[in-house]
Amino acid sequence: METIESIFGLIGDLTWGWALIPLLVVFGLFITVLTGFVQFEYFTRMFRVLSGKNQTGDPNAVSAREALLLSVGGRVGGGNIAGVAVAITLGGPGAVFWMWAIALVGMATSLVECSLAQLFKRREDDGQFRGGPAQSIVYGLGANFKWLAVLYAVCLITAFALGFNAFQGNTVAGAVKDSLGIDRLYTGIFLALLSGFIVFGGIRRIAKAADVVVPVMALGYIGMALVVIVMNIDAIPSVLSTIFNNAFGLEEAVGGGMGAALAQGLRRGLFSNEAGLGSAPNVAATADVRHPISQGITQSFSVFIDTMLVCSCTAFVILLGDVYTPGAEGVDGIALTQQSLVSHLGDWTQYFLSFMILLFAFSSIIYNYYLGENALTEITHSKVAQLILRLVVIGIVFAGATAPGATAVFFFSDPMMGILAVVNLVVIMMLLPTCLRILSDFRRQLKAGVDRPVLNPDDFPDLDLCRSAWTGAAPGAASEETAEGAKQQA
Repeated sequence: METIESIFGLIGDLTWGWALIPLLVVFGLFITVLTGFVQFEYFTRMFRVLSGKNQTGDPNAVSAREALLLSVGGRVGGGNIAGVAVAITLGGPGAVFWMWAIALVGMATSLVECSLAQLFKRREDDGQFRGGPAQSIVYGLGANFKWLAVLYAVCLITAFALGFNAFQGNTVAGAVKDSLGIDRLYTGIFLALLSGFIVFGGIRRIAKAADVVVPVMALGYIGMALVVIVMNIDAIPSVLSTIFNNAFGLEEAVGGGMGAALAQGLRRGLFSNEAGLGSAPNVAATADVRHPISQGITQSFSVFIDTMLVCSCTAFVILLGDVYTPGAEGVDGIALTQQSLVSHLGDWTQYFLSFMILLFAFSSIIYNYYLGENALTEITHSKVAQLILRLVVIGIVFAGATAPGATAVFFFSDPMMGILAVVNLVVIMMLLPTCLRILSDFRRQLKAGVDRPVLNPDDFPDLDLCRSAWTGAAPGAASEETAEGAKQQA
């Protein structure tokens, strides 16, 4: 067992420890420049998804908004509450600035990886869509790279569907026990039953659950943070000044100064928003949209919501309070966030936070399960295998909630996610020229006056696309709509 742990420890060191974070940052900057700062170009367009205007009209399809909320539900989790607190404790207030910076860069990375997942998605027999980096590998790079797709799928299942779901169950059960005194067993039973009801309903039920849960949790948490900010509005300039000064070494809050702030901010930011890690594209591919770039823009917005909104809420709650003392040893993690809220608004907030954690964890559990299910289809289409995965995930959620020590078994999760991210980055760079082509097509149609661009598969005959996945893009559809737009503009 020690040998196995040492092997996975080495994998973790070779990915997260040495190379992966710099690669994600450099690749993100590279993609930002090559795409012409696309995340800023279409920033205002991101908000259109909230109105549902990008619908194709199929009531049985997963909408762009539902895919957005499902991905937000997966990205937003314990990292937004406990992770931000850890980043501030270890890196100082300046870590918050670098979390913001990596999110702005990651928005471009997410747009590219999710657009590629949309481009190469496949329509299933039930009319739903499946896609993601595994499908992008097989249909974008070719069958010779099938082994790479299988490696990606195995890493995704082990890291997200198994390991991270155990941690989610553990997090919520611990928080509920600490604040409400409810035994872990009852929380585990509740989570297992609720998770089972959702995952056995398939992607439609998963998406519908996210459509309800995510707005409640996100708006509830953001609303509470806004109350804290308004109550301390006069201290905001001072907090912002501290964040920027600490970020660039003008003030030193912890040992390591700017280096600690930079390292913690980038690491926690990447873990939180998942841009470039290859997880969110699996969800992005389920949406029924007219053009791949449309969902890419939507998923870029998901990164913005995760870090610039939710993570910032946690940061301001902590930095505006009097619980956190820079450089001092004491409370950290979720306890720091919890005690900071109590100092602002009173004891009742610890119960509110427990409820938020429950929602955050539940949305992450169903998100993680779907990632595992989607990856499994790349290995086998067996219904028995799918049933086994569902039962295993429910069992793991229960075990993680009821037995705190059980999560130690999943020491392989982070190393597997490291391999996952490396594979995904290789795929992104190999298929980046293809993404730039469809981005040019999207821009061309907008320039011609088309308000809602449509992908026409005939414009890309060299690509292995699923024509039935683009039913709204019949031959000539894009050209006719472009011509009509140009005519109206004239």
